Amino acid sequence: MDLEKEIANLSDQIELLRERIKRGEHKLINELVELRKKFKKLSKKRMETLSAWDRVQIARHSKRPHTIDYIKNIFTDFIELHGDRRFGDDKAIIAGFANFEGKPVCVIGHEKGRDTKEKIERNFGMPHPEGYRKAIRVMKLAEKFRRPVFTFIDTPGAYPGIGAEERGQSQAIAESLMVMGSLRTPIIATVIGEGGSGGALALGVADRILMLENAIYSVISPEGCAAILYKSAEAAPIAAENLKITAKDLLELGVIDCIVREPLGGAHLQPKKMYRLLKRALRNTLKQIENIDPDTLVELRQRKFYSMGRFAER
Repeated sequence: MDLEKEIANLSDQIELLRERIKRGEHKLINELVELRKKFKKLSKKRMETLSAWDRVQIARHSKRPHTIDYIKNIFTDFIELHGDRRFGDDKAIIAGFANFEGKPVCVIGHEKGRDTKEKIERNFGMPHPEGYRKAIRVMKLAEKFRRPVFTFIDTPGAYPGIGAEERGQSQAIAESLMVMGSLRTPIIATVIGEGGSGGALALGVADRILMLENAIYSVISPEGCAAILYKSAEAAPIAAENLKITAKDLLELGVIDCIVREPLGGAHLQPKKMYRLLKRALRNTLKQIENIDPDTLVELRQRKFYSMGRFAER
């Protein structure tokens, strides 16, 4: 996308100018102001014309912040826990405890990895059953110690390999849904990139569901849908429009509760600003639910999901 390349180049130029100004080259301030104006104008133009397929590309962008980035920049004193106590540790899911603005919390999320080595190690963010069982173990600990749970969703889907199926992939996902549905502590889920199929929903049964502006959340990938319905993966852009996978669509359908605005051009262009925006959204959301008694919390959460998909004939 030519416009996106121009926006990215402008972003790089702005960062370079900022560094030079910090080093004392104050004569560049006017040039920085003009570049910022141009960046905002182009970014606004681009964001207003995004299609569902465009947002799929942004959600999958290689430089988009991952779960591990949000943990490092939003939470403090993170202690990661490993293993499901049955088979092993799955690095496609990060889980542990941390502090959020001084409050002890639980953090769980999918992690895709950055370079080739890490992507292979983390299985491109596609969890095995032991990953979901690790998440369940940590969520139960959070309930025991009355710690709110924050989940971050970013996966193409659960791993569909033979080994994963042999070790009970579908059962692990179902158990995660069941545990989250009755967990007696606040849960806030955020879709930060891709939210694909049951592998995403396994961390998505929450009291509040947030979604970044350019994230996607769907029962199947656009390519998978296109292959089934249109017999060609090339029809993925059409499938993306029909699947209603964007944050705007899902808010209108009542699947999510809040859209978290991204910096102009996408989270990958201004990650530090994205961390601040999401931290503020998480803070405000936690305030809404942290004082609700556990019984009421569970009842409201279950009612929320039971009501999804209902419709009235006219």
